[in-house]
Amino acid sequence: MTVTADMAISLDGYVAGTDVRVDNPGGDGAEPLFEWIDSELMREWFDATGAVVMGRMMYDTGEEFWGDNPPFRTPVFVLTHRPRPTLVKKGGTTFTFVTDGLHAALARARAAAGDRNVDIAGGADTVRQCLREGLIDELQLHVVPVLLGDGLRLFEDLGAVRRDLRPIRVVDTPLATHLKYRVLR
Repeated sequence: MTVTADMAISLDGYVAGTDVRVDNPGGDGAEPLFEWIDSELMREWFDATGAVVMGRMMYDTGEEFWGDNPPFRTPVFVLTHRPRPTLVKKGGTTFTFVTDGLHAALARARAAAGDRNVDIAGGADTVRQCLREGLIDELQLHVVPVLLGDGLRLFEDLGAVRRDLRPIRVVDTPLATHLKYRVLR
């Protein structure tokens, strides 16, 4: 089982635009980050992923957009300080709200995933926390050829911990370059 993170990112390092909120989940100006979405790469992600961990902000901003049929089709563990009952949605997605921290959410996701991957779906703060703590095995970035200039950066406040990455795949498409890395320990 591999712990992955998979993020669309602008060439200047932003995963969302400015003014991210529930009714503006990608932030202002971030539309190009999501125009690349490729059915083959997404199918690969869905086939490999057995459980997902995400932060509460990602859940809150995605809940209305996803509606009753979220795309995950697997158990999702939401990091939060605000407890809530588990939600069961169409297509096999369940949202379990975990109040006892990242490591507890990751342990629950590993148990649910079986031999499939656990994906740290985001948002940026959750992925950064996992990178700081050395919890991610593979990082895939969908680098979109746009300069947003401002917004939510992925690689900010990582601390003094160095993480070396080894490229394991590059897929070049007209709308994004897809880079997959192994995070070295």
